[in-house]
Amino acid sequence: MSKILVVEDENSIGEIVEINLKLAHHSVTRVTTAEEALDIIGQGEKFDIALLDIMLPGMNGMFLCEQIRKNDEKIGIIMLSAKSQEHDKVSCLSVGADDYMTKPFGVQELLARVESLLRRVNRDTGIVSSEEVMQSGPFTLDLKSRVLYKNKQMIDLTSVEFSIMELFFRNEGTALVREKILEGVWGENYFGDVKIVDVNIRRLRIKIEEDPSNPQYIVTIWGYGYRWTV
Repeated sequence: MSKILVVEDENSIGEIVEINLKLAHHSVTRVTTAEEALDIIGQGEKFDIALLDIMLPGMNGMFLCEQIRKNDEKIGIIMLSAKSQEHDKVSCLSVGADDYMTKPFGVQELLARVESLLRRVNRDTGIVSSEEVMQSGPFTLDLKSRVLYKNKQMIDLTSVEFSIMELFFRNEGTALVREKILEGVWGENYFGDVKIVDVNIRRLRIKIEEDPSNPQYIVTIWGYGYRWTV
């Protein structure tokens, strides 16, 4: 059973989300403030997914997302907000969120996104593959432990970032259109914006490139997508 943390101060929305997640056989912990969430996490509680409202009393959801991500690269994080502007979505993804949903949203869409993210972050499942390690230039991708190494130095990746790297490794030298990356990592039924690909690529470049502004490995194919080159 997957463990999900819901941080939502609007009681009506929080109840609907909690009830439907439980009906989908997830274990749910619901709180109304970021401070409560951090207190629970600080006590050692581990979650597979966190659903975070942006507009919270006290500490906002963006800062909460940053704090959670600092301590757990593997947890899946979905931001919930009434704001629909492009820069709001980019800001959320830039601080470590894996996905962004605009209120009001449908229950089925929420469940679909949660299930899609769980397939990548579930700590017990791992990757179904006959391979355990993939090599590409100075990089080693350990599929069993889901860790990336560069010149034998470990690089911390979120589950989404790891999945992008695996897709690149399996398609070395091939130009991948953004929609192909979106489908390969987030699933063919993903409801979100292709912009999520660009934000995660930006985060990956910061982690793996010597000069993120002049990338050597994740090369932009203008008007198309990206190519992994070593």
